[in-house]
Amino acid sequence: MPKAVKKKTPIWRRLSAGLITGAADDDPSGIATYSQVGAAYGYATLWSVLLALPLMIAIQTICARIGRVTGAGIGANLRKHYPHGLAYSLVFALLIANVINLAADIGAMGSALKLLIGGPALMYTAAFALLSLVLQVFVPFSYYSPILKVLTLSLLAYVATVFAIKVPWDEVAKGVFFPRIVFDAKYAVAIVAVMGTTISPYLFFWQAAQEVEEVRDTSNERKPLKSKPRQGPDALQRIGVDTISGMFFSQIVAFFIIVTTAVVLHAHGITNINSSAQAATALRPLAGPFAFTVFAAGIIGTGLLAVPVLAGSAAYGVADALGNPSGLERKPHQAKVFYAVLIVASIVGMALNFTAIDPIKALYWSAVINGVAAAPIMVVIMLLGTNRRIMGTFVLPPWLKILGWIATLVMAAAAIIMFATWGK
Repeated sequence: MPKAVKKKTPIWRRLSAGLITGAADDDPSGIATYSQVGAAYGYATLWSVLLALPLMIAIQTICARIGRVTGAGIGANLRKHYPHGLAYSLVFALLIANVINLAADIGAMGSALKLLIGGPALMYTAAFALLSLVLQVFVPFSYYSPILKVLTLSLLAYVATVFAIKVPWDEVAKGVFFPRIVFDAKYAVAIVAVMGTTISPYLFFWQAAQEVEEVRDTSNERKPLKSKPRQGPDALQRIGVDTISGMFFSQIVAFFIIVTTAVVLHAHGITNINSSAQAATALRPLAGPFAFTVFAAGIIGTGLLAVPVLAGSAAYGVADALGNPSGLERKPHQAKVFYAVLIVASIVGMALNFTAIDPIKALYWSAVINGVAAAPIMVVIMLLGTNRRIMGTFVLPPWLKILGWIATLVMAAAAIIMFATWGK
């Protein structure tokens, strides 16, 4: 009898944690950052998007490998292999930054819906927060994950926007390959903002945690690679395809957002944008109703994707660091600390929109905390990934070690630049 030919899994089925993580990187706060730099500097920051791509691929691949090999998330590995104080401090920084980011993203969704249909933005903000929370708490992740995958398609709105305007592609090419770099503090901060938006701690925790979720899923045969090394080749290939696809998708969208705001806003002298909703509003008279509608609708779609990632990554980090059960596939009574953090983070993020706190300043402080936390977390991630006692035969290959350490050094330099230019 001839051997049965194993059917190849369709590419869409092989995309999961990496695709969702990459798409969630382009959250409403990220859209605001890319819009700000596009409006302020035109095409002069596009090169930083391309620089960030291989670094982003490397660090996210490493996080995914750690989760898949050890069967534990970043927080759990921090607790197991390093002093608890270090784990608690890094996870606390993640929690604070994520809550502020949640507030900005939920508020941006409410403002975007108000732009589209009118009505009370704060009511929409509360509704979006509660909708996301209900889905996370009451829908098992095996059912919720496909919803998140579909929501990644909302980012195509920013690709469509480019085709609604006339783009001078020769100028875009110059911005990428022969950029007009401005040697001042504000430009340096803009580049740091792009790097910090692209390489963020919440993405590290989320992607590793999703690999762990899939290992725990009893409907498949996946096991931690340390205990089932024969699954290694297929698992690592899947992680590679998934992560590279997700990060390419993320950076293409970021690239197009900068291009759109450079063409429409910067070219018309509008150089000061404070939020994604403001960017959408500014597009309407200059680029027409289609570009405005697509841009604003995209904020809502990507927000629905990013909010559970932000809340979930905080919950994974805290629960794992404390040694408590975690996971969206578990029932609330099976992971009390995990769901408590998820619920409180979401509610506090929503509530901040009802206070006098300036969301733009809050987002700035979120970026500061992320910038400070990213490099130390990345150092620990690299030490985990290169430790043969932890990773066994799946210790990081040389190319991942090199790119991972380069990414870590870049983020450390970004933090130094941020403090050096403070107040300038």
